[in-house]
Amino acid sequence: MSWTHHLLSRRRALTTATGLAAVTLLPPTTASGTASTQAPALATAAAFTNPVIWQDFADIDVIRVGDTFYASASTMHYSPGAPVLRSYDLVNWEIAGHSVPVLDFGAKYDLNGARGYVRGIWASSLAYRPSNRTFYWLGQIDFAKTYLYTATAAEGPWNRLTTINTPYYDAGLLVDTDDTLYVAYGNTTISVAQLSADGRNQVRTQQVFTAPSSVGTLEGSRFYKINGQYYIFLTRPANGQYILKSSSGPFGPYTMRQVLLDLPGPIPGGGVPHQGGLVQTGNGAWYYLAFVDAYPGGRMPALAPVTWTADGWPVVQLVNGAWGTSYPSPAVPPPPRQTPPMTGVDTFDGTTLKPRWEWNHNPDNTSWSVNNGLTLRTATVTNDLYWARNTLTHRIQGPTSTATVQLDHTAMRNGDRAGLALLRDSSAWIGVKRDGAGTRVSMVNGLTMDTNWNTTGTGTEVASAAVSGSRVWLRASADIRPGTGRLGTFSYSTDGATFARLGPAFSLGNDWRFFMGYRFALFNHATQALGGAVRFTRFELTTP
Repeated sequence: MSWTHHLLSRRRALTTATGLAAVTLLPPTTASGTASTQAPALATAAAFTNPVIWQDFADIDVIRVGDTFYASASTMHYSPGAPVLRSYDLVNWEIAGHSVPVLDFGAKYDLNGARGYVRGIWASSLAYRPSNRTFYWLGQIDFAKTYLYTATAAEGPWNRLTTINTPYYDAGLLVDTDDTLYVAYGNTTISVAQLSADGRNQVRTQQVFTAPSSVGTLEGSRFYKINGQYYIFLTRPANGQYILKSSSGPFGPYTMRQVLLDLPGPIPGGGVPHQGGLVQTGNGAWYYLAFVDAYPGGRMPALAPVTWTADGWPVVQLVNGAWGTSYPSPAVPPPPRQTPPMTGVDTFDGTTLKPRWEWNHNPDNTSWSVNNGLTLRTATVTNDLYWARNTLTHRIQGPTSTATVQLDHTAMRNGDRAGLALLRDSSAWIGVKRDGAGTRVSMVNGLTMDTNWNTTGTGTEVASAAVSGSRVWLRASADIRPGTGRLGTFSYSTDGATFARLGPAFSLGNDWRFFMGYRFALFNHATQALGGAVRFTRFELTTP
């Protein structure tokens, strides 16, 4: 299918309607799909609130290995790609690593003569194969080829196992109970492929279902075997979820049932929860981890319990006809350790970046380093931040949060620009400009792209102030709640204690077509000549 077709398939309005009612439970199953004699139980001592992650993690695939849950998400042009999230309770999550260490799919992902904005890592699949104790990540790139990566630990290191010439669009990978690998994929026309025993090649592929015209687009496959039945979990973007079921094997025939449509979500002003995955706890309870369109922040994961009808269909448990803002917490074993929050301080200790960070496209690895501080040497001569390499990004914590960085600008050169941005297809930043003999802190807005992701505005300085010394503290605050407001503000300090507002409020754009939400971004680029550098010694993400 074409890129235009994909955009049109995402254009459905987000509306509200009545939900589904709970019905009879199907006997729970174990992770292998066999019947369990232990009934599922929900903890009553605590509850969780949706979204379970107020950060941008979309197209979720979620699995359980032992008592640990893992999830994967889309990252488009950001590198490394396909983050692996880890949780012990489905509620508290941390980023453990990335399945795709580098986007080595062409020069455009290096910002080398071309750009990969809104391409790259789309909906993909994460699976675990008990027979060889190996994790698998599978995804297609640019409608051209499918790539399969493996790791013996979800945290990595991950390595590419193979490249398959068939592009498995929005794929779901199933490790069957007999250890065979199957892939469900497609847009509206859904197919199933069987892979070789080693996962390196396609053995067979067959169309198994075509969405009826009354439903329209179906994509985002997730593939399961539960109680001997095969299920393909599909999304209708961006307002519905459907499921196919086969009692005759992975190649069907399949019958379809609606899971939800136009269901009110848990984020005020946000969309319908959809395009996620089903997962079972160790005691047999089932959950659906979906995402909610909530721009300008992106797509936020939300969790809901699932029951099953007597004839084997999943039913999302609702609260007053909607996806609940709160449910009883899953009953799980005590975690081996406390999950750290996704906010807090990073002093760039050690010599590697923490998994919370992703570059805008692949970095020039000769021009940055971490050693108890992050050094960014200029890697690009440009007046366009969208073309500048080595821009390092961090997801914004919703509903509102503030990022503060300490910047040493001693080694900047004439014409250099370095600072802290609110980065998306419409962007603004606060930073240091070194021009001639002077250094000033500046607030710049008007950085824009069109819907083909070509730059239409490189920014206009709207406020500035002279600074002296070698250090400055920069601060950006963002309100990423959907609806009205959606403002970002900038301030700076020369002592790290007293901050002065700089420039007007910046209105965060909420067009869904960029897909990824706004991010905080650390940057340093030259406008005249390479050779300059800056050092970020501290990054702090806080919420009110």
